[in-house]
Amino acid sequence: MLGLQPVTEGFLARDVLDVAPELLGCVLQRTDDDGCVAIRITEVEAYAGQRDPGAHSYRGQTNRNKTMFGAAGHLYCYFTYGMHHALNVVAGLPGEPYGCLVRAGEVISGTGLARARREAKPRKTALPDRALARGPGNVAQCFGANLSNDGDSLFDGQWTLFVPTEPTLLPHSTGPRVGVSGPGGDGALFPWRYWLDDEASVSAYKPGKGQPGGGR
Repeated sequence: MLGLQPVTEGFLARDVLDVAPELLGCVLQRTDDDGCVAIRITEVEAYAGQRDPGAHSYRGQTNRNKTMFGAAGHLYCYFTYGMHHALNVVAGLPGEPYGCLVRAGEVISGTGLARARREAKPRKTALPDRALARGPGNVAQCFGANLSNDGDSLFDGQWTLFVPTEPTLLPHSTGPRVGVSGPGGDGALFPWRYWLDDEASVSAYKPGKGQPGGGR
């Protein structure tokens, strides 16, 4: 891809607050037996392990979140709200359970396959292109991702993350994370949602409800 190259572990093996905004404009791609889908990332959220009460890994390692405690460059996939899967790019060093939730993106390749996956259930009207990968559950659905993809590598050919050949930080905004309750939802302390300005695919903000620690 012009101006982009496959990510290296070194790019991701940094503090998540440095990695997350630099993922904006990068391209996540999956090639499987059904075909290839690629998404230009327009919105992410950072989750910073034991220093972040909104993170799944805040209270330590479990069978569910163990991928976050491993090496950077893997995907942490989880099931939420009893209906959606979500994908996180693991960052940091082993033992630093950092993750960047891919909240939204623009489908730039494999639109037909992404649409078929998103519209598998009958709909009265077709989804606009801008809505195909708007929201983390929709991102995962575009890729056909589920819990079997938890721990997948970004370096084995099925998944590829393309990043700029030169360090690039695109104009963007920051704010509170979506759906995070308790202290981790405090936008003044944790303005760790990043999105590209004027992008139609960016999801709408909704505050968290229910129990604290509702993040990733």
